[in-house]
Amino acid sequence: MTRRSRSLPACWLLLLALGCGGGAGEAPEEPAATGDLGLPFSEYRESGDLVYLAGALGNVPGTLDLVPGGIEAQVRQTMDNLGAALENAGLDFSRVAAVNVYLSDIRHFQAMNAVYREYFAEDPPTRATVEAGIAIPGALVEISMVAVKAGVEREVINPEALTSPELPYSWGIKAGDTLFVAGATARDPDTFQPVAGGVTEQMQRIMGNIGLVLEAGGMDYANVANCRVFLDDPRTFGEMNAAYREFFPEDPPTRATVEARLANPLFTAEVQCVASSAERSVLAPDGPRSGSPLSPGIWAGDRLYLSGMVAPGPDRSEDPGDQTRAVLGRLSAALEAGGLSFADVDDAMVYLEDMRDYAAMNEVYREVVGAPFPPRATVETQMIGAGIKVEIMMTATR
Repeated sequence: MTRRSRSLPACWLLLLALGCGGGAGEAPEEPAATGDLGLPFSEYRESGDLVYLAGALGNVPGTLDLVPGGIEAQVRQTMDNLGAALENAGLDFSRVAAVNVYLSDIRHFQAMNAVYREYFAEDPPTRATVEAGIAIPGALVEISMVAVKAGVEREVINPEALTSPELPYSWGIKAGDTLFVAGATARDPDTFQPVAGGVTEQMQRIMGNIGLVLEAGGMDYANVANCRVFLDDPRTFGEMNAAYREFFPEDPPTRATVEARLANPLFTAEVQCVASSAERSVLAPDGPRSGSPLSPGIWAGDRLYLSGMVAPGPDRSEDPGDQTRAVLGRLSAALEAGGLSFADVDDAMVYLEDMRDYAAMNEVYREVVGAPFPPRATVETQMIGAGIKVEIMMTATR
């Protein structure tokens, strides 16, 4: 499978830095504050027991200049940038519960890990790490986080039935009624070694491992509210879906599924989940979706998880701005059905088929979502479905 690598024009970088539409004759917006680049996302947002942090890069604070020195230097700067955001929220790395690491080249995995490990000497957060394109040309890593508020118990969940990870992450972290489950791959629970087999066999092992974490956290599959599925080969989507569906026969969790190269080439998929012991119900603005492997929305207490949404087909526009508007329209309708709006969104995840569409997506996103913007991460991945350019997943709180 061919993966693309693109360099972006300097004018695009200017659009990114100014956060504006870039039409002829437009004056750039004034930054909201000193050091604020005027981009349509917040550094962090507090919500219930949790604090969501936007995806951070290895840039010099207040600028889009990447630090020199390669992957190690960029990872260290990225972590320092996140550390500053945590400090602004009155927290530190010991409060982090879940992490997503996006590498522009998965061959940097070991070098990233060596630096990352320095920031989590013990009881590290859960984590998923995949390869994905990053907005700024030359950026090698983007990292987003969810942390636990001060005063809320942060419990490490490492089931006895699962061999402790040899990498710097925990199988699960529980905070209040929320359980974060690390990105699971097809590893033997006794040895941590990869399990051979095709997508079906690997998905059964993946979901089995997730089940062990859920059980150790006092929950089961019926408590799962949200999942992210990363497929090494999107052509295996149907086979993955069939295996996945067996574990969620009714009221399945919300989900987003994209293509992403995984850290170990032996693996075909990685699944990352969030579960909750709070009262759970399905939000389906367009009515029940019989047989679907995902729900449009899941309420878990006062938190609403929305599935990754795309512009409806088959006659969807090829314009990325039009697709972004359609996607945000669907998300807005779902939020409205739950009595919420974009102002209640705590976290957003944007997947782009082509990072050259970033400016077009951002212009519409800025207009439709409006301030105050939630924290956000944006990466380039291959979509599951022809003609899809944008997929957006959101989490909100009542």
